[in-house]
Amino acid sequence: MTQQQINVHYLPSEVGESELEGSAVAVIDVLRATSTICQALASGAREVVPFVEIDEALAAAERAGRPNVVLGGERKGLLIDGFDLGNSPAEYSVSRVGGRAVYVTTTNGTRALRHARLAKRVVAASFLNLSAVVASFENEPRVDILCAGTDGTNTSEDILLAGAIVSRLVECDSRQAVLNKRAEAARLAWQQVVDATGRGEGSMEQIVTDRLNVSLGGQNCIEVGNGGDIPYCSQVDLLRVLPTLNMREWKIIAA
Repeated sequence: MTQQQINVHYLPSEVGESELEGSAVAVIDVLRATSTICQALASGAREVVPFVEIDEALAAAERAGRPNVVLGGERKGLLIDGFDLGNSPAEYSVSRVGGRAVYVTTTNGTRALRHARLAKRVVAASFLNLSAVVASFENEPRVDILCAGTDGTNTSEDILLAGAIVSRLVECDSRQAVLNKRAEAARLAWQQVVDATGRGEGSMEQIVTDRLNVSLGGQNCIEVGNGGDIPYCSQVDLLRVLPTLNMREWKIIAA
């Protein structure tokens, strides 16, 4: 049986960009960038273009023709001055983004996407599209799961999703999984959710919501009035979209 190496990195700083070269990478920022990217594409956005800096996004929007672009994102969880949308998935409706290009910049998520730019393949992962992400990685010899964290601190909500991806990949019979220590730890964190569900302590979405409410990212959302996004981002497999980063053209499209 062939092997599949699965690595989890709690922060971009834990792995060099060159170390991701040749790997299939899932970038995670559950609260809220990768969840929002999934929703934007599910709502029919033509493409999502990630930027690290606000000025980069603004300049690119001007070059493309400002009326042709939806500018979205956040700083410290809040809407950026001059932008059309914040970083709440609910804002990215069909009426707002359908058929349009979305340029987005966030505090942590878009930086993590940039960190993975040397990888063979990069997808944006969330609880919303968990099964689509796992299915896309089943035949990859090496998978790196890159958590965005928050301001250089690891976040339990990203680690929890990483564990869900690891757990489902391990369950696949086609390959023997080899996990790094972070992947093992993340898998155990997710198993606690599965076990709690099995004991009848609530639905999976309820338990994930509870975990996210007390996470660093969840507390930050609540503090700035975005707590309503947490139950939405906790829904498992709500969407079937697979946001895939085209490195050459630097845009994320629905695959």
